[in-house]
Amino acid sequence: MSAVFAKFCARLAAVVLAIGYPGIIFLMAIESSFVPFPSELVMPPAGYHISQGHMSWPLVLGSGIAGSLIGAYINYFLAAYLGRPFFLKYGRYFLIKPEHIERCDRYFARHGEITTFVGRMIPMVRQLISLPAGVARMNLLRFTIYTALGAGIWITVLTYIGYAVGQNIELLKRYMSDATLYALASVAVVVIVYVLLYRRRMRRAAAEGG
Repeated sequence: MSAVFAKFCARLAAVVLAIGYPGIIFLMAIESSFVPFPSELVMPPAGYHISQGHMSWPLVLGSGIAGSLIGAYINYFLAAYLGRPFFLKYGRYFLIKPEHIERCDRYFARHGEITTFVGRMIPMVRQLISLPAGVARMNLLRFTIYTALGAGIWITVLTYIGYAVGQNIELLKRYMSDATLYALASVAVVVIVYVLLYRRRMRRAAAEGG
């Protein structure tokens, strides 16, 4: 991120956060859509406001999750109603064949929940994971639940960092870096456990079918 863009985002976050909870919803909706606005500039400052007694934990977390869902819905429905016809018509120019879209459908039918959940905690992926879910038309209720769970965990971590370190920029950078590493490590563990359980379930199903 360039210094100019970072300064612009910081000023925008300060202005919108001054509005209160609607500002958090608005900024997190932007962050969760395809606009590259970092959630790190929204939730930690909100956490600092909590530590100062200007905001409350339930409303901050609820606003963050609500905004994340709004942004995720934008991507989901955009991909669901525009993505599929586009790729079916022009996919060959991007080396995407109709069978690739069918594979995406089957994949999200089987693994959409875990993919959506862990994707919300991976930088640069959490904004984009809603697009293939939309193309595959993943069950909307499940998409909502697992998006809210994944986003909720990440939002809680960011908010707590801001609550704990306040406006100490150096500490904020350090804890943000650590939080990202821990999030990626947690995602790796969750994926490994899921794969092991899925393979075990498939072997059991094959044995029962045999």
